[in-house]
Amino acid sequence: MEIADLRREYAFAGLRRRDLHPDPIQQFNNWFQQVISAVLVEPNAMTLATVDSEGQPSSRVVLLKTVDARGFTFYTNYQSRKGLELDHNPKASLTFFWAGLERQVCVRGACSKVSREESEAYFKSWPIGNCLGAWVSSQSTAIPNREVLEAKLAEVTAKFGDDPPLPPYWGGYVLAPITLDFWQGRPNRLHDRFLYSRNAEGGWKLERLSP
Repeated sequence: MEIADLRREYAFAGLRRRDLHPDPIQQFNNWFQQVISAVLVEPNAMTLATVDSEGQPSSRVVLLKTVDARGFTFYTNYQSRKGLELDHNPKASLTFFWAGLERQVCVRGACSKVSREESEAYFKSWPIGNCLGAWVSSQSTAIPNREVLEAKLAEVTAKFGDDPPLPPYWGGYVLAPITLDFWQGRPNRLHDRFLYSRNAEGGWKLERLSP
């Protein structure tokens, strides 16, 4: 079968304006709880897109850790490619795709670092191996082989034991949304889409979009 021949009809559900909460964060949480109930794999996986100093976009999958009135929080190495790009240009986007429910949410906004205390609290909730791994990896840099990682792991394990501190270059970002686009697959490519846009007063404008 050719790639171009791969297609499916979306018929799981529809989405109407009266189904939507006026607060897009609450609407996201409503959908997210349905995703949890559907027992989908990695329900909090999201594609983060950033842009470098030359305008070249890059994307990768990261994990959502909290969503609240501030926005969407994730954690990473601040010296990674994504961290360096966010330092240059904090504007970014997130995409959630839940194939099992035929739903997608696209979020645009700007990222800022969370407090050191918040990053440390999350870091301390990790399994010990993950904490040590944060010290091992100089994320996004080239290495000659895997043995480099294994040697560094032995080194940091000997140094920190079972209580590694938070690395100075590691922590969280929160993306404060300016738009949220909710997409529900429908037959014949006539999908339901609704866009929340932040207005000048700090509230939200809701519009139905053509699919």
